[in-house]
Amino acid sequence: MADNEKSNKLSNSQIASKSSLVAAVITIPTLVSFFGIWQIFDNLIYGAIGGLIVNFIALGFSFTIVKKFLVKKQNKDTELN
Repeated sequence: MADNEKSNKLSNSQIASKSSLVAAVITIPTLVSFFGIWQIFDNLIYGAIGGLIVNFIALGFSFTIVKKFLVKKQNKDTELN
């Protein structure tokens, strides 16, 4: 029983690596779009609005990525199903 409970927990290094991946998925497209729009249009407000839009889109994709790839599957015999 104790082995089953321990295998379902994530270690600190796994949590740090997975959360860093999700942070990169959200941050990198936002910054690239912000600086790109800012340089093209030479207007800080356009860059901020574009970065905000891309940020919300990246948040949506990050939830999908986390659900599909980064969450451990629970056993069918647990109480939390």
